[in-house]
Amino acid sequence: MPPTLGSTVLYTLTEQDAANINQRRTDLTIIGLRVFAGIEAEPGQTFPATVTHVDGDAANVQVALDGTDVFWAPSRTEGEPGEQGHWVWPPTI
Repeated sequence: MPPTLGSTVLYTLTEQDAANINQRRTDLTIIGLRVFAGIEAEPGQTFPATVTHVDGDAANVQVALDGTDVFWAPSRTEGEPGEQGHWVWPPTI
């Protein structure tokens, strides 16, 4: 099923995603701004994300990290559960 604007999906971080998140948090702390707080991001972690834009089968998603910040992941496609760099629909209960 294609993504729909405003839907909640689950997004799994890649190694590069985690590195970017942690670097951004570190850079701001070094200059004296403790803007972000949360657990260290690691590849393979899965977080809820909101679809902010749809382009065919790809979607831009705003990932709600376990902390005070978010991560924007543009042009991501649907994958399998746990597949890094992709989103999946949450399981139905």
